[in-house]
Amino acid sequence: MSSTSTPAAVSKKVRWAGYIMSGLPVLMLVFSGVMKLMNPPSLAEGFNHLGLPVSLALGLGILELTCTVVYVIPRTSVLGAILLTGYLGGAILTHLRVGDPFLAPVIPGVLLWGGLYLREPRLRALIPLRRNPMS
Repeated sequence: MSSTSTPAAVSKKVRWAGYIMSGLPVLMLVFSGVMKLMNPPSLAEGFNHLGLPVSLALGLGILELTCTVVYVIPRTSVLGAILLTGYLGGAILTHLRVGDPFLAPVIPGVLLWGGLYLREPRLRALIPLRRNPMS
């Protein structure tokens, strides 16, 4: 699929809004991943509540941090967003399974994609939002 048009440039204000919007879930995911690697006593309580063995913490922490790093790198940010969507989807299912509120994983996912949309012209070209639906 070839296109002769190039994606429109993103203004500095919109780009910075995208960085800030992306930065919030990145900080949360880094904190969460590091806590899984550190394995504090409270982590075991949380994993037990969710019905997960604590032995999964190391692998989940590495996965979470790896996907977050892929998202932070500009050239691979779309792939990172896709990977983090899958990771957060699993978190949503885990919370639903035990009857916990599931918005905690939904909000970072929305912020990840929203921030990426604001700062990535290629994504804006793929998913154009129009002000006038008749144009």
